[in-house]
Amino acid sequence: MMVVLLGATTLVLVAVAPWVLSAAAGGKNLKSPQKVEVDIIDDNFILRWNRSDESVGNVTFSFDYQKTGMDNWIKLSGCQNITSTKCNFSSLKLNVYEEIKLRIRAEKENTSSWYEVDSFTPFRKAQIGPPEVHLEAEDKAIVIHISPGTKDSVMWALDGLSFTYSLVIWKNSSGVEERIENIYSRHKIYKLSPETTYCLKVKAALLTSWKIGVYSPVHCIKTTVENELPPPENIEVSVQNQNYVLKWDYTYANMTFQVQWLHAFLKRNPGNHLYKWKQIPDCENVKTTQCVFPQNVFQKGIYLLRVQASDGNNTSFWSEEIKFDTEIQAFLLPPVFNIRSLSDSFHIYIGAPKQSGNTPVIQDYPLIYEIIFWENTSNAERKIIEKKTDVTVPNLKPLTVYCVKARAHTMDEKLNKSSVFSDAVCEKTKPGNTSKIWLIVGICIALFALPFVIYAAKVFLRCINYVFFPSLKPSSSIDEPLKNLLLSTSEEQIEKCFIIENISTIATVEETNQTDEDHKKYSSQTSQDSGNYSNEDESESKTSEELQQDFV
Repeated sequence: MMVVLLGATTLVLVAVAPWVLSAAAGGKNLKSPQKVEVDIIDDNFILRWNRSDESVGNVTFSFDYQKTGMDNWIKLSGCQNITSTKCNFSSLKLNVYEEIKLRIRAEKENTSSWYEVDSFTPFRKAQIGPPEVHLEAEDKAIVIHISPGTKDSVMWALDGLSFTYSLVIWKNSSGVEERIENIYSRHKIYKLSPETTYCLKVKAALLTSWKIGVYSPVHCIKTTVENELPPPENIEVSVQNQNYVLKWDYTYANMTFQVQWLHAFLKRNPGNHLYKWKQIPDCENVKTTQCVFPQNVFQKGIYLLRVQASDGNNTSFWSEEIKFDTEIQAFLLPPVFNIRSLSDSFHIYIGAPKQSGNTPVIQDYPLIYEIIFWENTSNAERKIIEKKTDVTVPNLKPLTVYCVKARAHTMDEKLNKSSVFSDAVCEKTKPGNTSKIWLIVGICIALFALPFVIYAAKVFLRCINYVFFPSLKPSSSIDEPLKNLLLSTSEEQIEKCFIIENISTIATVEETNQTDEDHKKYSSQTSQDSGNYSNEDESESKTSEELQQDFV
């Protein structure tokens, strides 16, 4: 009986043991966390995840990390025994360009299995945070100072000078937004209204890494009362001989002006550049709306220029800054071109301009070409704008002289630079298709009429030869028959010729026929005198027949 009871007790304990162990662990087996997300903004590393079972309380979470090439796992500082579903491990000194791997598990009296997060590179996963913005107001402008959100950032240590910014600005009263792209850390927005509140927000970008940041909080500022003196406008730079000529427009007369310059690359650096502007020699206290200074004042590069007006103690705000590229200004020469004329058009081939030494100027910036042409006998000009260097000028008149000149413009509207016009080249167009057709028709007619002309010429020559160069006079024996042949038109004259070898017979015939004057008598010594030939039998028979007729 005791053996039976002990056996039963053992079975009960064995059956209860799993339930006791499960109760000791909180009543359930722990499950691994799910949907772990890594958010990196600037230098802030944030981890977020979801709990697998909300009903289990007092559960903590811990992370390990592993670097590339390591076999062991290291506890992640700042993310151990976390009771919430978020932790920050920004204090961990990591190489942001090195790939790492994370894993997480839930912990209570026991632990869950590890949940591994896909490996990632912090720099590739990082986002750009909102930049810091500081505003300064003028009467018709707002100056914006922008700096990255994290000072001395580890994440962007190699890209601090590569940031560009874009902003959205609007009048507080209207809400109509205007977007401005690709500005640097210091930017000035012009052409605003005085005493008006404007609001804006800014975001940063790293175009080299295809990263776009998030917008900053909205900042608002009110422009000041309109200044008594407006700033100069429409600033332009041109080249004359070995000098630069800077011109501008201004409303009032009898003013004094000064011009300053700044290296354009300094705009990329964050901070205030107010004290880095420098005065241009010969452009201080200028009484006119232009100043001239030698080209050697500036080395090769890109600069910013600005102009300020003053009248005693009153000064205007600085003008809008213009970009000044010494390479473009110095070498934007008029183009050279060749013309090939057709009947109704010109083909113009534009080439690079030549500098001293007859070497072509190398231009690394795109240009467009303005071509002006006109008839040499008229002042009415026509214009063509082309980007290509092979241009066709259509709709011209055949056999007409046209003159052509051209100049180059930069395609960058911000530079807005142009060369002077080239020297005019005049060329005559070729004959049109109508002239060619008539020429071909004339040649065909001439070839067709040539045989008739030759025949008429031959006839004419025969007449001349007959009238002015007659043949030798024929003998008396054939003179009369020849006259009858030429003068008679009504009846054909027929000669009767006989060949008689017997002279005595001929004499008898002649005597017998003396009374008959209607017959014509011919005598001949030989058959060659008559020019006719006959057989002997025929001659004899004809003679006998005639004699018989006479005697009868």
